[in-house]
Amino acid sequence: MALNSRKRRRTMRRADMRASRIENGHRKRGERTRRDVTMTNLVKSGQLPFTPRVLSWLSEKLDKPGRLITPEDVKTVVG
Repeated sequence: MALNSRKRRRTMRRADMRASRIENGHRKRGERTRRDVTMTNLVKSGQLPFTPRVLSWLSEKLDKPGRLITPEDVKTVVG
């Protein structure tokens, strides 16, 4: 009896996790686009050194550590 109920709970949990992953994925896609717009505007209005939040975003976009980001790299992202 315990084994069947455990299996049933695990199956239900897996289905719930799958549904929430799909739902959250759609929400995150919109959040990413809003974040890109916000960060691009911040980069356009500012100059090095940027805040850690902006530097982290730039680092992700350039696939480069924050300490190695140059003004030329920033121009390519904003460009």
